[in-house]
Amino acid sequence: MNKPWLKYYNNVPESIDYKNETIYEAVASSAFNFPQVIAYDFLGLKSTYENLLIDIDCCADSLEALGIRKGDKVTICLPNCPQVVIVFYALNKIGAIASLIHPLSATQEIEQFLKISDSRWAFTLDAFYGRFKGALSSSNVKKLIVTRLGDYMGNITHSLFYLTKGRKIPAIPKSKKILWWKDLMRMKVENPKNESMKPEETAVILYSGGTTGRPKGIELSSMNFNALGRQVGVQLAATDPFKPGDSILAILPVFHGFGLGVCVHGFLIGAGTLILVPQFNAEITAKLIKKKQPSVIAGVPTLFEALLKNKNLAKADLSNLKGVFGGGDKVPRSIKERFDKILKDGGSKTVLREGYGLTESVTVALLMPETEYREGSVGIPISDMAAKIVKPNTIDAQPSGIEGEICLSGPTIMNGYLNEPEETSAALKVHDDGLRWLHTGDLGTMDADGFVFFKLRMKRMIKVSGVSVYPTEIEKILDSHESVNMACAIGVPDTYQLQKVKAFVVLHNEEDAGPELEKQLMDYCRSRINKWSCPKEIEFRESLPVTKVGKIAFTELEKEELERVSSNSILESDINTEIIQNKDQMIKSRERLDLQDVST
Repeated sequence: MNKPWLKYYNNVPESIDYKNETIYEAVASSAFNFPQVIAYDFLGLKSTYENLLIDIDCCADSLEALGIRKGDKVTICLPNCPQVVIVFYALNKIGAIASLIHPLSATQEIEQFLKISDSRWAFTLDAFYGRFKGALSSSNVKKLIVTRLGDYMGNITHSLFYLTKGRKIPAIPKSKKILWWKDLMRMKVENPKNESMKPEETAVILYSGGTTGRPKGIELSSMNFNALGRQVGVQLAATDPFKPGDSILAILPVFHGFGLGVCVHGFLIGAGTLILVPQFNAEITAKLIKKKQPSVIAGVPTLFEALLKNKNLAKADLSNLKGVFGGGDKVPRSIKERFDKILKDGGSKTVLREGYGLTESVTVALLMPETEYREGSVGIPISDMAAKIVKPNTIDAQPSGIEGEICLSGPTIMNGYLNEPEETSAALKVHDDGLRWLHTGDLGTMDADGFVFFKLRMKRMIKVSGVSVYPTEIEKILDSHESVNMACAIGVPDTYQLQKVKAFVVLHNEEDAGPELEKQLMDYCRSRINKWSCPKEIEFRESLPVTKVGKIAFTELEKEELERVSSNSILESDINTEIIQNKDQMIKSRERLDLQDVST
């Protein structure tokens, strides 16, 4: 196929040689070759690759002793800490499948994820046990393995943590279903088999909305993750040689493909060092950057926006930074320009580079070249990846500059959606060129040089601080409340998060409308879904607009909100100015494709 983007590769190779190995084997290779290099740095506790591999192997044997076998699915609900790294690779060593979910998932969401994956075992933090408690009785989970952050902290940090947050965590009652991490790691198995999986088999399940906007499991293989890791490595090496011990600020959560694929696995297979950060805080993160001087930072737009407001970063020595990557949502030009200035003033030769990808491709598939910037573009395909624009609902390629659906092809594309054959066939299609293409559900264009320009999502999805939120899930919860007749959730511009959730509600009894019921509905949502998915605002209405076929016309509500923001000028930041300036294009695109009848 024609690849006009290759002329912008500079020192980046068009193709890479990939080893036929599992993700465990790839990390084990780093440990064999660089045993004394620091693998991770977690709140004062450091581990070499040699010790990390010992912990992984010990955990793998213990998991086998627990009864976990090849093909079994195990849910991991942990923040960025050593335990999540250890168990992730230990599961792969014995051929089990890791299902990773957000640590702050609500009880009902945990129940849903456990059901989708059919997990019999799960890992979580003691602080999150309250959310798991209700899910245990309604799931098939045999054992919940619980750990504490303090299990892997330096002595001073552990003492401070216990005095501040640790002692506030409620005690967990004794139960046959509860097993503590330390007890797990002491378990022994005679003659462990450690039956490994094939590199192309499903090794990891992450979650996204597919083409319908409801959460479903995405099956990803060792090959997918290893390919992405090598692709990221050659991008870094193209401008500044990457060496063992180079570090990354691993702040993006591991339940997210960006965090797991780039910040964890991508660096471990290159013998890099993970600076593990369990929770984002702008003040702490800026101090970490100043103190630890990482080689790479990767984050979502809100992370960079928060860091820009912190004085510590403005005074930091950033000369050690070799790469800064933004994704998860469109990076506004205002953020890029301001962060590029911070980098330059701090002595770094790199710039903030925007990328594009989906969980269905692990994460980044397109990336802006370091020596080129085109406003509005999300970049060009990275090594061994390809992109094209097709006419929506077809496999027919669109000419340069003509809007259509963005499609991706390459070694990072998922195996499919777990137990969702129809969804899988709708997303993965073999085109006339013989390649297997992922239909992303996103609209965009490609220019003559191969730069892709993202326009909007065909499927209903809201991006809140780079995390996907599905309006249909919010509506389902609101509709279940006894006071609600019907509801519709949309994303509206927000100064900090780029988008926030707003819900429009029609009540059975209009007289009930008011601040008291609004708070009641918000609390009702918070008890059933994670906090970032909850509406930040609820507007009561007598009725909602509908399409010709009787569906709620959410695009009409989106149009109203964009016009209201524009006319009242209530959001004055550069970020929202960019969002508002694109409103006409977004609305025209939706109307042309009649998306209100395509989406559910």
